[in-house]
Amino acid sequence: MTVIEARGLRKTFGTTIALDGINLRVEEGRILGLIGPNGAGKSTALNAILGLTPYHGELKVLGRDPWTERDQLMCDVCFIADVAVLPRWMRVWQALDYVAGVHPRFDRAKAEGFLAKTDIRRASKIRELSKGMVTQLHLALVMAIDARLLVLDEPTLGLDILYRKQFYDSLLNDYFDRSRTIVVTTHQVEDVQHVLTDLMFINRGRIVLDCSMEEFESRYVEVTVNPEKVVAARALKPIHERQVLGRGILLFDLKLSHVDRQQLAGLGEVRTPGIADLFVAVMGNQAGEAQGVAQ
Repeated sequence: MTVIEARGLRKTFGTTIALDGINLRVEEGRILGLIGPNGAGKSTALNAILGLTPYHGELKVLGRDPWTERDQLMCDVCFIADVAVLPRWMRVWQALDYVAGVHPRFDRAKAEGFLAKTDIRRASKIRELSKGMVTQLHLALVMAIDARLLVLDEPTLGLDILYRKQFYDSLLNDYFDRSRTIVVTTHQVEDVQHVLTDLMFINRGRIVLDCSMEEFESRYVEVTVNPEKVVAARALKPIHERQVLGRGILLFDLKLSHVDRQQLAGLGEVRTPGIADLFVAVMGNQAGEAQGVAQ
């Protein structure tokens, strides 16, 4: 089943183009990472999906128009933003009471079970909790709702590495069941590489890369090249090159370069790149192309 489908999705703010006619398709049971620099259109795309902003083009979420059918859609969708919106004066048990009273698919016992794994006390006020604890509470509330789509916009921003790891471990182990669908945006891409099933880069309101993680792992190769073979490696047309401790690290798109892993292995140490490295390569190429057009 297709959970999200957009065709020619466009959004402008005055003369600023936030979304420039993007097409995207997210199937049920997938975890999509939507990655892009600041101002690329990530949050605008999520706001359109959540019915928080009008748009031009076609957009269906769980078969509904999110702008005109938002009330019905929100029964099946949950959202965590980069800034927790839980009232600071509220106590933890009051937050549980509130969600239980407003959402028909909230399972309080399940939320209590999630919180039992944390150090959060039921009598504590939200303002007394650390940012990491607020995020844990927010996640516990959301995971206890039987939703079909979870949208995460920089959910671990400002958290230390321990809380970030706990967040994604809980998401995978306690929430994701291969029938739910998750869309996540984050700048901390190293945290989500093992979580994602699909990857999408967005820049200047346009999708510049769209692939499954299976394709990512088979298509892109990074080689730490032996010094005497750098010239030969460059002749194979890598999409990016960087220097680390005096050694050249070249990134190849096997689909574009028409080389194979065995050939690259003869040049040095071969491995699958990190999402961050591919992101830098793609964004750098985009900037170069834009500069070339401007000239």
